[in-house]
Amino acid sequence: YFLTVDELHAKASSVIGRNLRGSGAVVGDTIQYDPQTLNLTFEVASIPGDNKAIAAAGGLAVVLHQAVIDPLRARLKVIYTGPKPDLLRDEAQAIMTGQLGEDGIFHVDELLLKCPTKYEEALPAQAGGN
Repeated sequence: YFLTVDELHAKASSVIGRNLRGSGAVVGDTIQYDPQTLNLTFEVASIPGDNKAIAAAGGLAVVLHQAVIDPLRARLKVIYTGPKPDLLRDEAQAIMTGQLGEDGIFHVDELLLKCPTKYEEALPAQAGGN
């Protein structure tokens, strides 16, 4: 189970400092990485936390794209320290484990990324093989 960016904002004061899992769409032009310090910052835009809602909206790739291009969508700043993940790019889904700081920034210990385009392009080939 992941908290959405909207839920993280709504519950902010009650969840500060607690271990949380959050998910959002990576906003590509906010990615900043310092290879010297391994400090990585970026913003994620809110996407639904429910797979049914994602499917109803046209699938993960569509949902991620809509989240990133919507200027009114809630966003959350993320800080992570470590090697920059290869899959970190615009419109990837970030699944993050960490704590929400009093500064309103999500301090991430574990960062997983999903890129739906690769996944969706691979599906028809697999389906055709049966």
